[in-house]
Amino acid sequence: MIASLPETASLLVAEGVHKRFGGVQALRNASLDVRAGEVHALVGENGAGKSTIINVLAGAVQSDEGTVIFDGQRVNFGSPAESQAAGIAVIHQELATLPTMSVAENVWMGRMPTKGWRLDRRSMEVQTRTLLDSVGLDVDPRAIMRDLSLSQQQLVEIAKALGAGARLLIMDEPTASLTEHEATRLHALTRRLRDQGTAILFVSHRIAEVFAIADRITVFRDGSHVATMATDDATPARVVELMVGRPMSMDTVAVTVSDAAPMVLEVRHLTRREPIGRGPGLHDVSLTVRRGEIVGLAGLVGAGRSELAETIFGAREFDSGDVFIGDDRARLESPADALSAGIAMVPEDRKGLALFLEHSVRANMSMAVLPRLRKRGLVSRRSERALAEDQVRRLHVHTPDIETPVRALSGGNQQKTVLARWLATKPRLLILDEPTHGVDVGAKAEIYALVRNLARDGVAILLISSELPEVLALSTRIVVMREGRVAATLTREEANERIVMMHATGSGTEP
Repeated sequence: MIASLPETASLLVAEGVHKRFGGVQALRNASLDVRAGEVHALVGENGAGKSTIINVLAGAVQSDEGTVIFDGQRVNFGSPAESQAAGIAVIHQELATLPTMSVAENVWMGRMPTKGWRLDRRSMEVQTRTLLDSVGLDVDPRAIMRDLSLSQQQLVEIAKALGAGARLLIMDEPTASLTEHEATRLHALTRRLRDQGTAILFVSHRIAEVFAIADRITVFRDGSHVATMATDDATPARVVELMVGRPMSMDTVAVTVSDAAPMVLEVRHLTRREPIGRGPGLHDVSLTVRRGEIVGLAGLVGAGRSELAETIFGAREFDSGDVFIGDDRARLESPADALSAGIAMVPEDRKGLALFLEHSVRANMSMAVLPRLRKRGLVSRRSERALAEDQVRRLHVHTPDIETPVRALSGGNQQKTVLARWLATKPRLLILDEPTHGVDVGAKAEIYALVRNLARDGVAILLISSELPEVLALSTRIVVMREGRVAATLTREEANERIVMMHATGSGTEP
């Protein structure tokens, strides 16, 4: 349904939008405006209402109340097709591609050109080539979609939106799964589209990215609009404070460790000649982690960081080398061996590898220590509940109760649930692989504080993160990996982003 209204200075204006799902008020009098030719960032913690307002604009959800004006006309989209026809396109974090079809078929699905009654495949491929050129993607239009990298598939989705005449492009966490190089390329494309007059609503948890890309920033909290400001008039600290409703500090005070602290992990000349997937293998890797130390593993995607962590945890075999836990040479043939040796690991893919989403918070937190909770051969439900309630308090897990299914929690609270499970094992060494991936800024600050407190309590921590500021903020030492090898070991005082990246890319060893 479209009714003419007087023109507005903004391409999109949403005012007084309400949406309730059962007992949950997802949007409360929410408002948003986006101008043509600007990158407008939408930020907020998980549960702030960002996804709901996106779904309203995309026609996937109908609001209960409120007004949406697009290009000077009041709109009430009843379906995604109506939203797309009006000129709005959403690039979701989970890409909606057709993996077994060609790039051209993905770009033109639903509107394929015909010649008479036949599909005009030649015209479709020629036009696809033009659209791919416009987003800087050099792939064959006949290539099968599943053979492309994630960043290439994302660019195909953007090309598809532009081909359909999108005037407002909504990007939902577009760089969450991209390498730094891929993210930089997407930022350049975003700016170019802005300069050509496209309106872009950019949703991201990464505050540094928001300040690098956005012209204006809108903050949502608890389903409501809190503030809209020009990026030049804002500061990261102010935006974070508006998001969480209180002053927040990303404490950068490092945990200090004496050289006399006991050695917890020592890896000597670890080698795995057979690579895992597209990984580089491992080549003569040596490193150490002392009691109470946070050692950061930095490097580009594919440098071998996760492969090394999985090998230490007993999930991957290695050809030669030794792993010592304390003074003892460890026999790590499985994760069970690693747990027995006092090693715990929080993997990057928490949903696929760590969480049982349909099970309760209680079950997820206790499953690694069930043998310890048995009495007369049966698991004591009272002990299990006591453990879960203690971990919920200790880690500040926001959940209605410990019987709530984990799928109902936000990303940050899901991550804290995984951490709680492994902390219950009382590990000597904790391996954290991308511990803040996909969590909002409030949860990130809480996880930072938790990691530091664990180190102060004597836990040795091996930290993997693709966010260099995170590695620099948390680590007492930084081991840089490149192509399955240790490229450099740096103290906190020696390290900065430029030096770490030079070692990670092999572009030089001197600043």
